[in-house]
Amino acid sequence: MKIQERTGAGAGRSAAPAQPSVGDRLPSPPRERKPALAALAVLLILVGALGATMLVLRAGDRVEAIQLTADVKAGESITDDNIKSVMVNDDSGANFVAWSQRESLMKLQAKSTLYEGTVVVGEMFADKSGMEEGKATVGVSLKEGQYPKGLGSGDNVAVYRVGNKTSGGDQDGGASGSAGADNSLLVERAVVESAGASSSDSITSTNLPVTLTVDAADVPALTQAASAGEVAVVLIPGN
Repeated sequence: MKIQERTGAGAGRSAAPAQPSVGDRLPSPPRERKPALAALAVLLILVGALGATMLVLRAGDRVEAIQLTADVKAGESITDDNIKSVMVNDDSGANFVAWSQRESLMKLQAKSTLYEGTVVVGEMFADKSGMEEGKATVGVSLKEGQYPKGLGSGDNVAVYRVGNKTSGGDQDGGASGSAGADNSLLVERAVVESAGASSSDSITSTNLPVTLTVDAADVPALTQAASAGEVAVVLIPGN
């Protein structure tokens, strides 16, 4: 009887329906693919890479140009002592003079005074040999006191006639006559082409030979005053 009961009990248990194991999961539905979003992501990546490449290329688009390390006056030329190499962006539109062209630039002269730190462009210089139409060069000899200290090539000056005129008396303006200053403006603006060293080594002369570029119309009065030693120059703005 016990054997039969056990057998019956075992048969009952085997007939019970099978239960799913705890580890099994129900199958999930397949994910919906979105090709449009994938394509947009790829496009954004490509645009970003292209932009970064352009920035690198533009940053590398630089040229070696000429920068002044000292002032260059009008009429003067650059030398190896007053220039240095500097890298500049070539996309600014400026006509920078390349460092490799510095030898050619030394054959030209500055149109106006250029200052230390200036990056040179071609429009700042002109041919030395050419003289502007309507201009002339005049040589004068200036006594000490008739020119400012440090006068040099490229300076802009005004030229005055200086001296004394007397009437009714001797040259020294004695009691029988009166003396007056004959100071008049001869040239409103002239450019110093050269100013030679003062002949201070001579006991009898301290004259300074100076070559001026002036308007052709000013030449007669200037040469007349210069021959009489009655010329003085004064520095004016524009140097």
